Amino acid sequence: MTKKQEIFILLVILILASFFRLYKLSSIPPGLYPDEAINGNDAFSSLKNKDFKIFYPENNGREGLFINLIAFSFFVLGPSIFSLKIISAISGILTVLGIYLLTKEIFQNPKFLNTKYQILNTKYLPLLSAFFLSVSFWHTNFSRIAFRGILVPLILSFSFYFLFKGFKLRKVKYLIGSGIIFGLGFYTYIAFRMAIILLFLSLLIWLLLYKKAGQIRLFFYFSFLLLISIFLTALPIGIYFLNHPQDFISRATGVSIFSQPSPLKAGLLSLKAHLLMFNFKGDPNLRHNISPSPILFFPEGIFFLIGIFYSLYKIFKSLILKDLSTFNVFFFLLAFWGIMLLPGILTFEGIPHSLRCIGAIPPTFIFSALGCLVLIKKINSKLKISFSFSLPSLFVAFTLIFFLFSFVFAQYFRYFIKWGQNPEVAGAFTQRLVKIGEFLNAFPPDYKKYVIVNESGVPVPYPDGIPMPSQTPMFIEITKYKEIKSIYLTEGNLDKIKKERKTIIVPLSFNEEISRKIKKQFPKAFLSKGEDIYYFLLF
Repeated sequence: MTKKQEIFILLVILILASFFRLYKLSSIPPGLYPDEAINGNDAFSSLKNKDFKIFYPENNGREGLFINLIAFSFFVLGPSIFSLKIISAISGILTVLGIYLLTKEIFQNPKFLNTKYQILNTKYLPLLSAFFLSVSFWHTNFSRIAFRGILVPLILSFSFYFLFKGFKLRKVKYLIGSGIIFGLGFYTYIAFRMAIILLFLSLLIWLLLYKKAGQIRLFFYFSFLLLISIFLTALPIGIYFLNHPQDFISRATGVSIFSQPSPLKAGLLSLKAHLLMFNFKGDPNLRHNISPSPILFFPEGIFFLIGIFYSLYKIFKSLILKDLSTFNVFFFLLAFWGIMLLPGILTFEGIPHSLRCIGAIPPTFIFSALGCLVLIKKINSKLKISFSFSLPSLFVAFTLIFFLFSFVFAQYFRYFIKWGQNPEVAGAFTQRLVKIGEFLNAFPPDYKKYVIVNESGVPVPYPDGIPMPSQTPMFIEITKYKEIKSIYLTEGNLDKIKKERKTIIVPLSFNEEISRKIKKQFPKAFLSKGEDIYYFLLF
């Protein structure tokens, strides 16, 4: 395969990844979950007030990079569901490029070692890793939801790509770039913090490699530049957490296995659930997965297991041969995967939890690609197929192409049809709340609109604000008016509604109790029903 052919195939994969992440982005998944909406509301508020924060403390606390990127999207495109989610989509597409670059880099021998061992004799592994990621349900799904976690695999892919490149080529600019990108990870999602362990394990292996080459002083110089770049980049959020220590842990304490009566038992159960989620029983949350399907599609799940066992074999063999270069690669991949599973394993709520484990996405799909190639090589060694224009070779080529097209179609079907058109998914993403927002927007501006937030949720602002479900209709109002037009009240504040003509009262949830309360306060209120919406009119 020539360099031009490789670039062409990579472009095709990136186009495929773009389609899976951009097609019907505003409508699939249907609805807008309040956790997404509050990111949009905070982004719009930050843009409007020119008050961009390092950390947004509401809704259990959120690192600020993702929200500030959404604000930039709103600045360019205006507020909408599409411009809210486009940051996730672009992050997902760039991660496909990142996994290609990372895989290509880590499987190349450092030239300065002059090692006699070849790590892996294949040109196709980086492309196949990117291909599996491009159509993965797990990654596609989070690339289409406005959750900040999608930045984690992006940051990890590029930071370690530049780290390996810098240490191999002994180029300071790559190591500083790696440090800056890694430092930005602390502004993304709490799960990223586990990557610190991976960083120091990786540095330990590079220390051994440089020591073997007699360049240990150079290693410490490079490491200092890398770490100081990380430190300076992460310093602002570090200072913030020093001043606001309660925000550092945020929600993690409440869902940690260490808050359970038996942390060891809870940890073992969580470990089992997270190991089984790849091939047996996946994330039960319908927003994250086709519950309860494994998070890996059947063929890639098998390839993944082959890749894991092959990596363990290569680690064992490299220890016997004292081949540090090969050990570095496969140990790094297994450490990458295991460490980035820890944010899920160390919690007990909603397990297995594929969002908390989102940092494990890059090594997972490298393992899948590795296992696929190992299997193909094994089959080829048995059948002795030489790739030419002979009938057996053409048959094998046709079979591989048919498999790739079938795999893409199956993944399309799983996401856009089986999951995307499931009515329960619309409920999981609170499509009803989007309809309430659109209903409010449809009324003439001279109407006084009240929304009764009679659903539970984290109050915003904490502790005595309006519960989280209000965030979705608020954002839908912002998309039309660039401000919140309605007045949002809790069920206990109905007395704040003024008795005026042309007034509409919309409960988020309709039941006999809320109807009785409103009728008692406004006997002449007229009850009407829209599409899945009950509302009261005062004339």
